Order: sequence, then C-alpha cells, then structure tokens
Amino acid sequence: MVEKRGLGHWMTHAGLILGVLVICFPIWLAFVASTVSQPEIVRPPMPLLPGDRLIENYSKALFSGVNAPVWLMLFNSGVMALGITFGKIVISLLSAFAIVYFRFPGRKLFFWLIFLTLMLPVEVRIVPTYEVIAGLGLLNSYTGLILPLVASATATFLFRQFFLTVPDELAEAARVDGAGPMRFFFDILLPMSRTNIAALFVILFIYGWNQYLWPLLITTDPSMNTVVMGIRQMFPSGDDIADWPVIMATSILAMLPPVMVVILMQNLFVRGLVESDK
Repeated sequence: MVEKRGLGHWMTHAGLILGVLVICFPIWLAFVASTVSQPEIVRPPMPLLPGDRLIENYSKALFSGVNAPVWLMLFNSGVMALGITFGKIVISLLSAFAIVYFRFPGRKLFFWLIFLTLMLPVEVRIVPTYEVIAGLGLLNSYTGLILPLVASATATFLFRQFFLTVPDELAEAARVDGAGPMRFFFDILLPMSRTNIAALFVILFIYGWNQYLWPLLITTDPSMNTVVMGIRQMFPSGDDIADWPVIMATSILAMLPPVMVVILMQNLFVRGLVESDK
C-alpha cells in the first residue's frame, strides 16, 4: 500500500527543518567567529563562512586562559559532571531499591521526605551547604564540587516508579532460586534498568556540566575552575577588548562534550523516556 503524502506532511517537515535552522544558526555563527580574526568579527558585516584561523584560535583557547588553560577547565568540568552523574544514579538506584523491596517502618515517610527535597534546590540551601563543605576542608577540591550535588529526589522517584512495575513474581522466583537481595538487584533489576539509567545519565551529565553557581562559590584556586566559569572570566572588565575568536572557540569546546554524550546515547535516551512496557 502506497501512503499518500499530502500538503500537511510536507508542511510538517518544512516546519521542522525551519526550526532546526533557527536553532542551529547561532551555533554556526559562533563556530564561524571562532575561525576568523578579531577585526573580521568587529567589522560588519560578520562573515558567514569559516575563516583560516581555526587551528590558531582553538590552540590559543586550549592552552591559554585568563586564570587557567581551557583544557584544564574542561577536565574539571568533566570530572564534576561524571562524579555528579554516577553519584546520583548509584544513590538513587539503591534508595529506590530499598524503598520498594524492603519492608521497614516508615519507608513511605522516608520516600516522601526524599521527594520533598525537590523544594530545596542548591540555591536555597547554598549557605549552610557551604558552611559544611568549608568545615570539612573540602573547598577547592573535586569532592567539594561533587558531594553536595549527588543526591537526587527526581532520579529516586523515577527508579521507584520503574521498580513498582516489575512483577512481584520475579522477586519471588529469585528468592526461591536462592538469590539474595543484592544478587536480585545486580542480576535482574540493574540490567532491566539500563534504558532508564541511560536517559538519566544524559540529563544528569548536562546538569552537572552546566553548573555555575556552586563551583563559583567554593573554588578560589584558578586550577579548579570549570569551563562555564572560564567563559565568564574571559569577558573583559572596564575598557579592555574581548578576544572574541578565543571566547567563541572556548564556547564551542564547552558545548562538544554534552553534544557527544547526547549523540552517542540518543537511542537509549529515547527508549528510556518513552518505553512503557518494561
């Protein structure tokens, strides 16, 4: 059977293509700006095709910086994002597993107390959190960057809802076969949760990568700056002139890791969001 494609079909695709172009055009301009010289940017009209300074500008961006080289800031952002992501996923998996499969007094109360922490984001509790981290001597450290952000009520809620859909007969069969709680968790629940884990990995990695306020507060050593902080520090103060090609090159470099994570995990990410029959 040949499907008829009417005007609505083509209009839908035209609208999607137009939307992609509108979203991608600023990114294209940032890439072009990272490949030309400073006079070409400040002198209108701005070029729409890449220039011949790509290697020069990106080398300058990677190995120089206002307070620290960009490659080091990218490394710091990567450590922080991965630490937050893995920490959130591990803690959320274990807490959801305990709430669903262990019968103990007040387990529903504990779940709702965890869920209520959604009302207390980092910005609300930032002063007491800073006091705790400073008291523990964790300023200017990866542990200080990661530890206050590893708890996730949202991920705990999502894993709990998924575990509730797992048939009770599966847990009973594992118990009959002699599998303990952790064996059931690692051999059965964890493989079944891979699409959910992949979807949360993408979301949480981007969340960790884009953190600005918390790293800005607890890092005074330039070698611990993240790339998001570095981009802000590249903007001049007073009458200084911004080095726009280097700033744009740094922005493109900062955007690449999250984009690569989304591209590499897009299939699992979509399945984790829309798959309903577990």
